[in-house]
Amino acid sequence: MSARTTTPWPLVALFTAGYLAPYLLPTTVGRLSAGLPLSATEAGSIGSALLLSSATAGFLLASRVDRFGPRGLARGGLLLAAAGYGTAALTTTVPLVVLGAIVGGLGSGTITSVAATGIAGQRDPHRTTTLGLLGVSALAGALYLTIPHLGPGHGHPLAAIAVTALLVLPVTRSLPAAGAPEAPHTPAARTLRAPATPLPHRRAGLVLAAAMLCWSLAQNSLWGVSGRIGLQQAGLTEVTVGAVFAVALGAGLLGVIGAGALGQRLGRALPIGAGTALIAGCIALSAAATDLTSFATGEIAWNTVYPVVLSYVIGLAASLDRRGRWAVLVGSASSLGTACGPLAGSLLSARVGYPGMGVILALGLLLITGPMTAVALRTRRAAPLPQEHPVVEHAVVEIPVVEIPLDAVPAPRTAYDTAGPRQATAGAAAGPGPGSR
Repeated sequence: MSARTTTPWPLVALFTAGYLAPYLLPTTVGRLSAGLPLSATEAGSIGSALLLSSATAGFLLASRVDRFGPRGLARGGLLLAAAGYGTAALTTTVPLVVLGAIVGGLGSGTITSVAATGIAGQRDPHRTTTLGLLGVSALAGALYLTIPHLGPGHGHPLAAIAVTALLVLPVTRSLPAAGAPEAPHTPAARTLRAPATPLPHRRAGLVLAAAMLCWSLAQNSLWGVSGRIGLQQAGLTEVTVGAVFAVALGAGLLGVIGAGALGQRLGRALPIGAGTALIAGCIALSAAATDLTSFATGEIAWNTVYPVVLSYVIGLAASLDRRGRWAVLVGSASSLGTACGPLAGSLLSARVGYPGMGVILALGLLLITGPMTAVALRTRRAAPLPQEHPVVEHAVVEIPVVEIPLDAVPAPRTAYDTAGPRQATAGAAAGPGPGSR
């Protein structure tokens, strides 16, 4: 019998708060360009600086979450995010906006590091990841529907991220502090308190981190300019583009729900490999969109598949090291690719146009499909998936041995003589009698 699995809602909430900034990147960059004296490339550079600081925090904290304590780090990250994004939202001075974005990015990276480390210690990292993706997709979709009706200005998406960080702050009470002896019997606690060990699966982890950097770079090169594709190339209004993004993120919710229901029945290699190939086609279609139909089709299909593949990649990284170090490092590599995405998308679209950018990004994704699939296959052969053999702890109860004396009368020898035809014949010859039963 397997142990009962409880949902780690604090980790889900931290995941949602940490990933909200990348999910709101198109409207953040677009409003920075429209609401401040910045060009599209300069606004994209601010978005890149935000995400680059997030990746930096992840790299610095990859193996130090248990040392500083999840509770303290989570609170510090949430406060940094609230202060940084709040400052950037309330000022129109460009240097302060840049500084606030960088500080907020450090907070987001700290939050995601705590979440990734905690998720890696779960018996089913994929399930927790899908719940986190559900949370951030639902929240981002609601914001895409709401922000266009709040009026112009660059501060609304940034303020939404800051408010989310403050709302998540109370859940950190349930996280362990540095050196806290909470739940020492759980596998996650034993893993976090284990002595320092070398990173396992070093080659597979490095390949996955490098591939994930390129994977996220391709995704966010398009995501960072998707708003401009809809406004400029497809000729849509901001309200319509926001509605398309909201529907696309809603479709992403359905994709994540499907991935959660499917679990590991297909393994990780097929969803990662086939899903990345599908994403490449969706990116090419979305980048070439010239009307509402093609733009909506590309964005919705892309956002349906993207979180599905991401959930399996995060689960794969978590399976490489139960202490969560590869999960944080791969997540930070993803943040680094995400950071370079807006600037890369702006430069590519300026050089070769949006359709040419889409073709280049799609080809790059197809090139890294092989290495990512190979890591998933190799890891599947090398070690079981975390939920295939859940660790169930049983208490060992010592049962005392009680000696019971037996006072029995020895039976006569003939009562247990050897069996054979002689005894059967004798019994038959005796026949039934008054004393027999």
